[in-house]
Amino acid sequence: MRQYETAFLISPKLSEEETAEIISRMADIVSQKKGKIVKEDRWGKRKLAYPIKRFDEAFYVFFLYESDPSVPFELERRFKQTEAILRFLTVKKETKKNIRRKKKHVPEVEESTAPLEEESFEGREETQESLPPIEKDEEEM
Repeated sequence: MRQYETAFLISPKLSEEETAEIISRMADIVSQKKGKIVKEDRWGKRKLAYPIKRFDEAFYVFFLYESDPSVPFELERRFKQTEAILRFLTVKKETKKNIRRKKKHVPEVEESTAPLEEESFEGREETQESLPPIEKDEEEM
């Protein structure tokens, strides 16, 4: 089974009971299709970045669940049928294996209490004589 995350926005004009009823209906769809809800996150009413269907705020809900691919399709079909759902998005999550990796050994640096001295570039001046000669192609001339 794969892991999916579905986010959906519910109209703010609904009462708390109606909102809870819609959320429980959507969660039941996952369990009816033999999926398993890992996490249900309700953010509550939040201001939208831009108006959606003339609403400036919406009730945010996130489901994280494990199921076969038929569950997200069924959820999206139900979202389209429900007028109270303003927007929805389903993302397939990648399951990563827990692999412990060795931490790189970082040598400890001794901290000195003396202030750092500025480097002096005196005596480091390069002259034309110390630079290698530049070869010019005959074609460039």
